[in-house]
Amino acid sequence: MLMNQTLEKLKELKLFGMVEELERQLKNPTTKKLSFEDRVGSLVDFEVTSRNNKKLTVLLKNSKLKISTACPEDIDYSHPRNLDKPLMLSLSNVDWIRHRTNVIFSGPTGSGKTWLSCALGNQACRQSMSVYFARLPLLLEDLFAARATGMFTKRLAQLTKFDLLIIDDWCLEPISKKSQADLLELIDSRVGTRSIIITSQVPVELWHDYIDNKTIADAILDRLIHSSQHIKLRGESMRAKSAKGKK
Repeated sequence: MLMNQTLEKLKELKLFGMVEELERQLKNPTTKKLSFEDRVGSLVDFEVTSRNNKKLTVLLKNSKLKISTACPEDIDYSHPRNLDKPLMLSLSNVDWIRHRTNVIFSGPTGSGKTWLSCALGNQACRQSMSVYFARLPLLLEDLFAARATGMFTKRLAQLTKFDLLIIDDWCLEPISKKSQADLLELIDSRVGTRSIIITSQVPVELWHDYIDNKTIADAILDRLIHSSQHIKLRGESMRAKSAKGKK
C-alpha cells in the first residue's frame, strides 16, 4: 500500500521516468540485492534519460527537418564528392553553433547537401539546441505573409530564437523584389547571435546575380560568406545510394 502511494506521488510530481524504473525494480527480484544507493541512483539516471529523450523528441519535431533520420555517424565518405572527413567530424561537435558561425553546402543536385545539413541539425538537437529547417522559397513566402498581416516583427523574433536555422534550396530561383529586404532582415537578425546552414546548387560566386538590388545583395552576402565554413560538394548523384538508407 505504501509503495502504491509512493508511485502516485511520483506521478503527481511528473517523475514518470522514476515511476517506470521503480515499477521495473519491483518486478525484478534481483534488484533487491542492490544497495540503497545503487537503486536510488538508477531511479535518478532513468528519470534524467527519460527527460532527455522527451526533450530530443520535441526538438526534432519542432525542427521540421526534411530528413529526420540523417545523423553524422551515417555519413558516407567513400563516395567521391569532395567531403572532408576531419572537417565533418569537427562540425559534428557543433562548437561552431556555440560560436555563432555558419556553414554553406554548395554542389550539384543529389550531392547530399540537404542530407548533410539535416545530419548536423539532428546532432544539434541531440546537444539540446533548437533547430528550424525551411526551404528558402517557402521561408520567404512565410515572411511576406507575416509582413502583410502586421506580424513580421513577431515572426522574425521567432526565427531568431532558434540556435540553428537551416535554409535549403538557396537561390534555386531569383529572389523576388518583394522578399529581398525581408531576407536581409532575417540574415541580419542572426549575424553574430545565431547560426545558419545554407544549401545551394548555385556556386557562391553566382549568388549576387540572383538578387537584383545590388545594395541588398552586397549586404546579405557580406554577412553570410565571411562568417561561414564553405563546403563545395561535387561528383555524381547520391540519390541511388540514399535509397538504400545511407548518405
